[in-house]
Amino acid sequence: MMAESNQRSEGAASPLGPISAVVVNYQGEAYLEACIRSIQAQSLPVAEVIVVENDSTDGSLNLLNTHFRDVEILRMVENVGACTARNVGMRAAKYRWVLLVDNDVVLAEDTLEQLAGTVSAHEGAVMAQPRSLFKADPTRVHYDGGDFHYAGLISLHNFGAEVSALDSPPVEDIDVAISLCLLVDKKAVIDVGGFDESFFILFEDLDLSHRLRLAGHRILKVNSAAVLHDAGTAGISFREGTDYPGRRVFFHSRNRWLYMAKCHRLWTLLVSAPGLLVYEAAWVVFAAKQGHLSSWWRGKVAFFRRLPEVLRRRRQVQRHRKIGDRGLLVGGPLTLSPNLSSSGGLGLRLLDSALRAWWGLCRWLVV
Repeated sequence: MMAESNQRSEGAASPLGPISAVVVNYQGEAYLEACIRSIQAQSLPVAEVIVVENDSTDGSLNLLNTHFRDVEILRMVENVGACTARNVGMRAAKYRWVLLVDNDVVLAEDTLEQLAGTVSAHEGAVMAQPRSLFKADPTRVHYDGGDFHYAGLISLHNFGAEVSALDSPPVEDIDVAISLCLLVDKKAVIDVGGFDESFFILFEDLDLSHRLRLAGHRILKVNSAAVLHDAGTAGISFREGTDYPGRRVFFHSRNRWLYMAKCHRLWTLLVSAPGLLVYEAAWVVFAAKQGHLSSWWRGKVAFFRRLPEVLRRRRQVQRHRKIGDRGLLVGGPLTLSPNLSSSGGLGLRLLDSALRAWWGLCRWLVV
């Protein structure tokens, strides 16, 4: 089956030439088969499928060896995280255009065809994401891309919205793409440093998107392409309930500042400091209520330990900047998971209002 797909994909059917697919897997036995089969069933076939196996201890490897002998498996000796795994997969891919897919994503049959056709028709585009829907409720949007919130967050588009209520154009330029399913020009991605492997997971797509946009590249969201997004990785992903994982608190505490220290201008950090501190104070309160204050603290310690390395990378990022912070950053909305928003209520609305108000005052000082 795969040999036939390779022959078809290397013909004129793909406007971008042959396309590789890279699946990142860790403890994904429950999702992996549906993910790979949806990739192999694409109306625009991929030229190769690579699975980067992050030292899973479940039945993932047995599943791959039993049902997907035509898939290339890159076995990591330990769980190196999503960032390193994606970089490893991209570098191993034979072709310039790579479809990066998380193991809990199922693609509609024409997803790749829609993404490739759209990218080929838009000059300067180096990355495109489909519309992501909750697998548990495909009537609602999970991820539609977003904007760069000056507090070091993603201001998500249409998060949790009913698809039927949206009047979206087929294609939109966005600033932030969510890394669960991306068609990328690996040359452009590697040229800006690839996924920052010091992040491990979380904020890595925000960081990469910002570096691509600073370099003047375009990122697209293709609303006519769709994927279903499942429950993610236990202990890190957060979908339902109000029990926020401690590891996610750690990564949020560390990676948010790793990202801002590298991508925001120092002057921007200075003038937006009151808003940043208000958000940080709210995050400390949240972490404490969740019983994860120690995770927040460890995240900050880890950030300062990495600061010299971050400052070296910062110089590289800023050297290639083509767009100012005022042209990229926004003041809101503050987008949180609906279950957290409902439990936070008035406090979260006040936080959002405070962040918007400060940005309204300081934005004109940002360059």
